[in-house]
Amino acid sequence: MKLDILAFGAHPDDVELGCAGTILKEVSLGKKVGIVDLTRGELGTRGTAETRDQEAKDAAEILGVLVRENLEMRDGFFTNDEKHQLEVIKMIRKYKPEIVLCNAIDDRHIDHGKGSKLVSDACFLSGLMKIETSIDGVNQEAWRPKVVYHYIQWKNIKPDFVVDITGFENKKVEAITAYKTQFYDPNSKEPATPITSKNFLESLNYRAQDLGRLVGKEFAEGFTVERCLAINSLGNLI
Repeated sequence: MKLDILAFGAHPDDVELGCAGTILKEVSLGKKVGIVDLTRGELGTRGTAETRDQEAKDAAEILGVLVRENLEMRDGFFTNDEKHQLEVIKMIRKYKPEIVLCNAIDDRHIDHGKGSKLVSDACFLSGLMKIETSIDGVNQEAWRPKVVYHYIQWKNIKPDFVVDITGFENKKVEAITAYKTQFYDPNSKEPATPITSKNFLESLNYRAQDLGRLVGKEFAEGFTVERCLAINSLGNLI
């Protein structure tokens, strides 16, 4: 299956937090979108790997993505080396996306920056014909996505561009809160974490509104890039 967009996250829920609105919008426009989680989030304070598996599945259904896979790398301990790069390359060559979305280039959680660099490097290496990969004994062809965009997570990184997600903000929150063990629940008896407060959940809307304000829209999501963007004409700007 060839996808238009493939979104990577170091943990289940990274994609939802960083770019769920953009995914929902692109799906509504007929784009084929998939998600690949690098780990199962097994080191998370709340819940288990098994509950995260189900929550990721529920969130994927809300987002309307066509596929969601998990590479089952070690949460907290995966590295940007040949072994892990090859696993990501297999996914890129399997789905042949034009656009890849991945973690923030720098963030509070060490896996986010690592995952960002791992996926970015793999996107380049995936285009090299002399790197051989296969799935189920079938050799894969080289493929390099046209662009790699990094979504924004905990830190307030200045975006290089924003996507208007007005009209998709409520469903974005629905996809995020599909992770019932991870976010605000006044009845939970589990330990509190930086993302379990009501304030954190509300801050997602604050950021989307503020980014929207900057471009004259109600809600937006921000992204950064590693190389210059090119547009066909000035008329493509919102």
